[in-house]
Amino acid sequence: MLSANNINRRPRNRREVYGTTNQRKGGVMGPGIQHILRNTAIQNNAMQNNVTQHNVMQNKERADASHGGDRSKSVPQLLGQSSSGMELVPRRPLTILIADDHPMVREGLSAVINRQSEMRVVAEAGNGHEAVEKFVALRPDVALLDLRMPMMDGIEAVMSIYEREPAARMVIVTSYQSEEDIYRALRAGAQGYILKDAPSEDLIDCIHAVGDGKSWIPPAVGAKLARRVTERPLTARETEVIRALAKGKSNKEIGVALNISEGTVKVHVTHMLEKLKVTGRTEAIGEAVKRGLVTME
Repeated sequence: MLSANNINRRPRNRREVYGTTNQRKGGVMGPGIQHILRNTAIQNNAMQNNVTQHNVMQNKERADASHGGDRSKSVPQLLGQSSSGMELVPRRPLTILIADDHPMVREGLSAVINRQSEMRVVAEAGNGHEAVEKFVALRPDVALLDLRMPMMDGIEAVMSIYEREPAARMVIVTSYQSEEDIYRALRAGAQGYILKDAPSEDLIDCIHAVGDGKSWIPPAVGAKLARRVTERPLTARETEVIRALAKGKSNKEIGVALNISEGTVKVHVTHMLEKLKVTGRTEAIGEAVKRGLVTME
């Protein structure tokens, strides 16, 4: 779980490996998701290259210091630092909004974030509606939103915020990682997706990347997103049918509820089975739950 005590303060250039600039119009769709997928594919190689470059820089610093050189010339440039030797002008810390319906989660995230000199938490919210109100009022640089919240879930909050502020930078922080949840969150306009059991250092890297206008998702999440993008999506009616099946309703009951004939229900079921690549209804329900199309509560 995230903890304020296990932060690994890596070189700031490490965060540069996490994304391409995300130019959004109307949410993360098409090219935006493709950017994320390409970024995920090269992330591990880029990360290794950055670590190697950092080790070379450290060796150079030691050599300069041992020979009486000006060590300041070999130190990597930090936020707000000028390479020309001019007076440093500290960059304003990133302002963060945290939205989660569990107080302990909010406290843990705040503790991790507020230990960073370059970022600070300016607001917290316990539900999606409150998150939207506080974002509009305070205009934080980055919003961290839980996926499952009362009154308005994280994806609805992302869409609502984006409608009011198209330049908003948002990250979904959640325990859920179904293909559908990931796809819907990024399509709605989120630029980051991180799991609650991720290391604290990944959370900090994610915030920096998204704050810099990039997209950030871990490789495992990117792999699920890639699968979801290549799948044939269910229609709205097919989704209604699978959710009704998950509640134990018969074809006749589903037809009455949706005001369609029993024969039409059977057609939807057939198409749904083909798209989910399953052979029976029980298997279809299981696959729908796995993808996040159905929640069993």
